[in-house]
Amino acid sequence: MAAEQAFVTLATNDSYARGAMVLGKSLRNHETSKKLVVLIGPHVSDQSRAVLHKIFDEVRLVDVLDSGDTAHLAMMKRPDLGVTFTKLHCWALTHYSKCVFMDADTLVLSNIDELFDREELSAAPDPGWPDCFNSGVFVFRPSNETYGKLLQYCTEHGSFDGGDQGVLNGFFSDWATADINKHLPFIYNMSSIAIYTYLPAFKQYGANAKVVHFLGQMKPWSYVYNTTQRRVRGDVQASSQPGLLQQWWALYSAEVLPMLIREYGDQPFNSGCEEEAEESEERVQPLVSSAERKQRWEQGQADYMGIDSFDNIQKKLDVFLK
Repeated sequence: MAAEQAFVTLATNDSYARGAMVLGKSLRNHETSKKLVVLIGPHVSDQSRAVLHKIFDEVRLVDVLDSGDTAHLAMMKRPDLGVTFTKLHCWALTHYSKCVFMDADTLVLSNIDELFDREELSAAPDPGWPDCFNSGVFVFRPSNETYGKLLQYCTEHGSFDGGDQGVLNGFFSDWATADINKHLPFIYNMSSIAIYTYLPAFKQYGANAKVVHFLGQMKPWSYVYNTTQRRVRGDVQASSQPGLLQQWWALYSAEVLPMLIREYGDQPFNSGCEEEAEESEERVQPLVSSAERKQRWEQGQADYMGIDSFDNIQKKLDVFLK
């Protein structure tokens, strides 16, 4: 019997563990037939680990600092690439014949099992530099030989961007030119920043997206979700697409949070959710798209008490004028 196939993700702390939980649930909800694996770092709490065990088929602790294997030796020479080495551990999952790696800040919008028809290394172009692939979603074949070669490459050449994407693009350097079949359509890794950079294309093709990738500093779990009003609070305009952000929180609050509450019991923890508005109604920022917000501005209906307040506008200017 052929070895099984699996979706693989990585969580180095409790925040990314929540992302992994939502990702795992989204894969289950869209009825994947594949196994689910999460690699976790030592900083993930016992409560988060317990929830991950309920969602994933395999929860594997990986810590390059204590592993004592080739990764540890490589790490001694390149301590700056710690998280990168952790991600490369996915090639050591040799009890699976083929895997699809997905970052914990991705969300599955429909069944994507057809990705297993692709070969290593299949990935979608990065929106910032399309001759590089984005390492948030990629198809690979676990192999101890490849694992060793990747670690060696990592040690000798480092990473041109300081992370795993630079290492992987350096190692699989012929991706851009060798085989177009290894270029995944963008709908399998719709990077959130691309929505603003090419809005007409998003309007034309966005409904076909199968995976959204919340790129950038602001992750879905960076916001606060009001469960009473079903609204995301925070600078929503800094997010990719408010509707997709809302979708992430709806799944988290309905299916993941109850599991976390059970594990924490009486212990307090930051759920990211609030039941009642802590601010007055007009201070809660409504979830509006950029297009709607622009239209309101043009009609003289700016939200001067909320997101369009002078202080918020000044903050935006400070960021752009640095």
